Order: sequence, then C-alpha cells, then structure tokens
Amino acid sequence: MKLQQTQRHNVKLRLGVSGASGFGKTYSALQLAYGMTNNWSKIAVIDTENASASLYANLGNFNVLNLNAPYSPERYIEAIETCEKANMEVIIIDSITHEWQGKGGCLQIHEQLGGRFQDWAKVTPRHQAFIDKILQSKCHIITTARRKIDYSLDVGNNGRTKVVKHGTKEITREGWEYELTVNFELVNDNHLCKVSKDRTNLFSGKPEFIINAVTGKKLIAWCNQGVSLDTIKQEIKTATTLEGLRHLYEKYNSLQSQIKPLILQRKSEIESSTQIIENKDIIKSKSIQPNGINNSSTTSGE
Repeated sequence: MKLQQTQRHNVKLRLGVSGASGFGKTYSALQLAYGMTNNWSKIAVIDTENASASLYANLGNFNVLNLNAPYSPERYIEAIETCEKANMEVIIIDSITHEWQGKGGCLQIHEQLGGRFQDWAKVTPRHQAFIDKILQSKCHIITTARRKIDYSLDVGNNGRTKVVKHGTKEITREGWEYELTVNFELVNDNHLCKVSKDRTNLFSGKPEFIINAVTGKKLIAWCNQGVSLDTIKQEIKTATTLEGLRHLYEKYNSLQSQIKPLILQRKSEIESSTQIIENKDIIKSKSIQPNGINNSSTTSGE
C-alpha cells in the first residue's frame, strides 16, 4: 500500500447516450464521434438496432458491424475486439440494452438457467466481462441505451392538452452510469439533452442543449489534457534497465492496468538481451589454445 500524488493523463472516454425511442440516440452518438475524430472512417458502429445506423450513411463513410441475436455478452466482446483490430478510434455500441434485455441477453440467460437468485452467480461474471471490456478498451467508446417510455398530458401555451412521451429508467443493469465519463440523457423528440453525470465539468449546470460535433470536440480536448499514453509507451520502449521499468510502472500508477503488458514485454526483451551479452562474455573468457589448455586459467611463470 503506497500513497502517491494524483496525476492527469490522457484518457479514453466512456460516454453514454440514452433516451426513449425516436429521441435521436444514434444520430447524437454519430455527431459526438465525428467531433472527436474529425474522420468518419475512424468510427465504427456496433449496430443491434436493425441496421438503423446505416440510415445515416449520408453523413460520412463510417463503419458498421451489424450484430444480430443472440445478444450474449461474449458476442458483444467479440464485436468490440473486431473494431479494435481494425484500428478504430471511436466505437459506438448501439445499443447496450440488448446485452441485458435482448434475445440471448443476460435476463434470458438467467431465465434459462432456472431464474433463481443463485443463478446470477453464473450470469453476473459474464455481464461484468462485457463491462470490463468496455472500460479497458484502447478506443473511445460511446454506448446508447434505451429508456422505458412513459406518457403525460401536458398543457401547452395555447391552452391545448397534448400527450408527451418521456424516457424514464435506462434499460440495462443498474449501476452502468457509475462507469461513464459523461452520461447524456435525451429528454424529448426535439433531441434536447441534459447531463445526468459529468466527470469533465464541461456540461454540469448548463441549460439543455442539442448534441453536435462541437460537443465531441470539447470532450476530446478535455480528454487530451495531461501526459499522452503514446508518450508513456515510448518511455517504456526506450527503457534499458529493469529498475527503469519499475520506476515507470510506479510513476504512472493510474494507468498500470494499461501499461502492464507493455512493461512485461519490455522486461522480457531486456532480460533476453542481458542473457545474450553474458553468454558472449563467457565464450570470450574461455578461449581454448591449440594445446588444449584454457588460457584464462594460466598465469605467467607457471
């Protein structure tokens, strides 16, 4: 256990966009992603919403991975890994609701196991693996989530009564919002949103607004403050001693889970290089003369 000073590093954003059907979750997520990358080709959408993302193909040449049932946590993880291998900068998961409530999702898996309380012991680790994959991804990730729909009768300025649709509780496992950097909640079909969580302090206390590319630009600027992960990787790559690697691992303590594989790989390279040098020294110190006498063990006058 060790007390260390806080550090500010570049971070990968974990953004949530939630709302009722028709409130503009997919479009808003795409606008955020474009603002963050300024390059449509670096955006991938994992689409579980009947290819709804393709309806916005006119926006730009972003990539789509259509994910159909069963919506198991493992299939979501595989889809994320596919996007990572393609070197995407932003992954939009549209939506995470199916992993929880869709066909083959966690609720159905639990029901098939018997629906008993103790059956969650088998389901929860699978769901947590999906959450961990999002949190540990090398990409920025935007998730969308459906909200349960409710209706109210509101009186307008003209005195007329109209039915208004509202989004209530997010349809995913409780507690997801705690994992997010920012959670945008779309409040009506005019695409207005409010922020229910904001670690960036860019939007807290502000009036309701419409998400656009500028929103994404503000977020990526906040994200890029501090030490770059690429800079840290370069420091690890150029380290020449095990003590130097140990220093870097302790120095960037808040990123240890991300840099540990790189540290271990460089450690192996340094140890391998050291072994080669030692073997060469051994060979040099034991040069054999034609008479069979080990020259390193003889002394003058003998």
